[in-house]
Amino acid sequence: MDAAVGAALAEAHRREWGYVLAATVRVTRDLDLAEECVQDAYAAALSAWTGTDGMPRNPGAWLTTVARRRALDLLRRAAGARRALPLLLDETVPGSDELALAAAEATRAAPIPDDRLRLIFTCCHPALGREAQVALTLRLLCGLRTAEVARAFLVAEPTMAARITRAKKKISAARIPYRVPEAADLPERVAAVCDVVHLLFTTGHTAPAGADLTRRELTERALDLARMLHGLLPDDTDVTGLLALILLTDARRDTRLGPDGRLLLLSEADRTLWDRAAIAEGTALMREALRRRPPGRYALMAAIAAVHDNAANFADTDWAEIVGLYDVLVTIWPSPVVALNRAVAVGFAHGAAAGLALLDALTAEPQLAGYGYLAAARAEFLTRLSRAAEARLAYQEALLLTENLTERQFLAERLAALPD
Repeated sequence: MDAAVGAALAEAHRREWGYVLAATVRVTRDLDLAEECVQDAYAAALSAWTGTDGMPRNPGAWLTTVARRRALDLLRRAAGARRALPLLLDETVPGSDELALAAAEATRAAPIPDDRLRLIFTCCHPALGREAQVALTLRLLCGLRTAEVARAFLVAEPTMAARITRAKKKISAARIPYRVPEAADLPERVAAVCDVVHLLFTTGHTAPAGADLTRRELTERALDLARMLHGLLPDDTDVTGLLALILLTDARRDTRLGPDGRLLLLSEADRTLWDRAAIAEGTALMREALRRRPPGRYALMAAIAAVHDNAANFADTDWAEIVGLYDVLVTIWPSPVVALNRAVAVGFAHGAAAGLALLDALTAEPQLAGYGYLAAARAEFLTRLSRAAEARLAYQEALLLTENLTERQFLAERLAALPD
């Protein structure tokens, strides 16, 4: 395979998968069939892009056209047959021409303005459990690998693969109809949709593996979806808080790496390079979300991000306020990761020994057993307490649990800097 074609196809998969699948499923109304057609389109690109015509100017449009044509061809061959998954919109399979016309009409009438967002709402069906909804959507529509979805849920890859398989079987066995939800159906699905967009952003903000610290195409996609969600549901507290959180976190993106590509701590960031317009917008949205009662977890996380963003420098960070916000957050969302982040904040507010004591208590938490950030945080506080031998072991553990190469380089440098 030509190297340039391979690189272009990989980039198209990262950036265009969700667009292509969402556009194709409007024709098929069947997730499995749509996914099959999209995979065929990517396979066709391998040979077509190395031919006389070369690579297209718009790979996404090319892939969408090929996938939709493949779908229509399959529908013409078996217009009355059922596929492995239930039909997305109704219980009968019309002819391909009728199908295309109905899909176009549904698109014009639907309350959701974007194919990707529309399909996320469709997959977040209340008949499935929350984790199944979110995992399926991340895997099928956002193009994340099963390993990446597993990391987002802090479970092993085989466990996540089994969950996704069971969810698909439940859809098929129960003949759950996947329909584009009406406006009245949106509220019962919005919490799961927010979870999808948030996990999409966090996966892009720090890539689970690979050479790059971030996956910009995922963070951009998450921000776009969050803005569309807010436009669709401007009075929803979680949606407003989610958009605020993404804006306030993403505002620091240009200072996370040094000129040499080294990972920088928040204390090392050049705050003059932060996106002040995004911080102002995010802060206003955060305050709007917090005025509504009770505050949601995304609004509280946005408030924590805002404390960091609005501090003149690292030394001026109000760690006591951050701890207080985490105290509220952990009561409404008792997540092990929230407890970990709270412990780190306590360490900065009340000293490394206090933070380390909380982190040590979390080592018995099963969900954090393979979470490298717990070991890295312990190593940092142990270093501050001049307990070099224990810090060395903690850094070595963190290295074993970390697959992102930029983070590994950072941890290796911290390990090498410890005194003998």
